[in-house]
Amino acid sequence: MEPIPPNAVLPSALRYQLVGGNAFACARVELAPEQSILAEAGAMVGMSGNVELDASMAGGVMGALKRVLTRETVFVSRFTARGGPGEVLLAPAVPGDVAGVEVGGRELLVQSSSWLAGEPDLRIDTEFAGFRGLFAGEGLFFIRLSGRGVALLSSYGAILKRPIPAGVRYVVDTGHLVAFDAAMPYQVRRASRRGWFRSLASGEALVVEFEGPGEIFLQTRNLPALAGALFPLFPSQQEGAGGGLGALFE
Repeated sequence: MEPIPPNAVLPSALRYQLVGGNAFACARVELAPEQSILAEAGAMVGMSGNVELDASMAGGVMGALKRVLTRETVFVSRFTARGGPGEVLLAPAVPGDVAGVEVGGRELLVQSSSWLAGEPDLRIDTEFAGFRGLFAGEGLFFIRLSGRGVALLSSYGAILKRPIPAGVRYVVDTGHLVAFDAAMPYQVRRASRRGWFRSLASGEALVVEFEGPGEIFLQTRNLPALAGALFPLFPSQQEGAGGGLGALFE
């Protein structure tokens, strides 16, 4: 294996490099002998022949039930290098970015589809967000990350980190939120303070307003917007075989 450049490694036991560019990012993880990494089931692209793959229910039966509520797979994959160093390539299901985040003893709330992988010492749990989470576009549950180590997060589009100073408020479109410090206060509100009509006319409707200090991780694209852009290209049930995507190729 080629050595990973030192500037590609965060101050952690986990050595990794992000390859493939922002549009189709992939995490290349270099494991020391007997070192492991946990990953979302189905995230593996390739691995060294000496890497052992195992799968288990995250957090036991109760943890598996919580993951069902977050629409995640019940099982989590564990990759362990046996007898020497090994390599694992991990990628998310949708085109987009991957970013390594040093949890560093804090707690992060992550949208359910954005956790890709993490070190075994990280605690991965499910957080009930209430209807604020539902209206924020995240669903009723977040994934809560705590402990120490690196978590690999994924997104649709590029991931941007926004540090928010103490006392400063910052507003985020509901479909562009990847993760944020769990200690940050936030509220879901209308995009325009002048009423629902202006909020809907702006195309934003609902936004999430945070107050620092803390960090927010954003994605530059969102899947509902893509679905809305593609919807007119698909034939409806009332239409015949013509039109829709077929019209693009005429």
